[in-house]
Amino acid sequence: MSETLIITRKDNKIITAAFEENEMLQVSVEKIEAENILGNIYIGKVKNIIKNINAAFVEVEGKTMCYLPLDSNDNPIFTIPKKNKKIAVGDTIMVQIAKENVKTKAAYATTNFNFTGKYIVLTHGKCKIGISKKITSEEERERLKDILSSHKNENYGLIARTNCEGASLDQIEQEIKVFDALYENIIQFGVHKSRFTCIYHAPKTYVCNIRDGISDLLQEIVTDDDAICDEIKEYLNLYQREDLKKLRFYEDTNFGLNQLYGIETKLEKALQKQVWLKSGGTLVIEPTEALTVIDVNTGKAIKGKRNVQETFRKVNMEAAKEIAKQIRLRNLSGIILIDFIDLESNESKTDLLRFLNSLLKKDPIGTILVDMTALGLVEITRKKVRKPLHEQVKNSII
Repeated sequence: MSETLIITRKDNKIITAAFEENEMLQVSVEKIEAENILGNIYIGKVKNIIKNINAAFVEVEGKTMCYLPLDSNDNPIFTIPKKNKKIAVGDTIMVQIAKENVKTKAAYATTNFNFTGKYIVLTHGKCKIGISKKITSEEERERLKDILSSHKNENYGLIARTNCEGASLDQIEQEIKVFDALYENIIQFGVHKSRFTCIYHAPKTYVCNIRDGISDLLQEIVTDDDAICDEIKEYLNLYQREDLKKLRFYEDTNFGLNQLYGIETKLEKALQKQVWLKSGGTLVIEPTEALTVIDVNTGKAIKGKRNVQETFRKVNMEAAKEIAKQIRLRNLSGIILIDFIDLESNESKTDLLRFLNSLLKKDPIGTILVDMTALGLVEITRKKVRKPLHEQVKNSII
């Protein structure tokens, strides 16, 4: 299995889509002139502290207000040194945007900022060594632990990402060297910047998609835009030279990437409420502000069938495969509840959960199958980072 990352410009939008052959696996849409603050580091001012939820609200550039939980941010960097580390109203501190604002919810900030690369994550405030759970070989985990431990210090920790598996010592240490220099520069000079200043701009979304892709799966990066191609080339030269050979500029002006891959048609389909299954069953996907509900229906699948429970089992298995695909494609996150068709056999229920869990583990973003509730609903949680696809598209046309 190999993936091709397509990056193209359409009107006022940049569309980034990952394909396996002709199937779109993942897609993101961003407005060209929109300011993406996710991952940026700012000098912010603490405007208010809400004691009953133990959180602060911090103002950053553009009068943007961010939510900062205080119980998990115990190592802040103040522009004016303090005797204690307790955050108070009026303090000027360094914060990073960890989650984008979604609808009425403010952006989520942290003082435990980090720098994410292809191989490692450098973490301020959490001075530990960590290894991706997706790296299962004990021998490889020990190798990576030894490499990272040799660079451990009292200021930051290091986490080995999935791409670290099989990476050379030189590749890993080169990235650590780059981030160490970046970290020291921000610590030394960032604190002298004025309030509300952005002191670190995170890479653009399409660059992050290149960085966060599984190296062994990403076969090709294709764009038909000169400016985007130049920016990607510059990034790869600095951080991922081994992937420069994967970058290709598509030159056919008569038949663009959008038409070649049918991106807009597939994008429209990815926003539809109903998804048809080959068996005749359907999924109904309903995102709400609090959670996402997915309902599995038999539709036409049961017509003329005698063994109803066996039909239900087959439709559920097919639905599980499509649900795992749709979660990634639509970038659904937070709490996801799935109402599968009722199964009488406990063995069938166990098989269904096991199968769904095996599919969810392949998702590049942390996704956990919690359990089946007493009401028969399957509960999933998926890490929230960027906006879901329907929100991205909505924001890009405003």
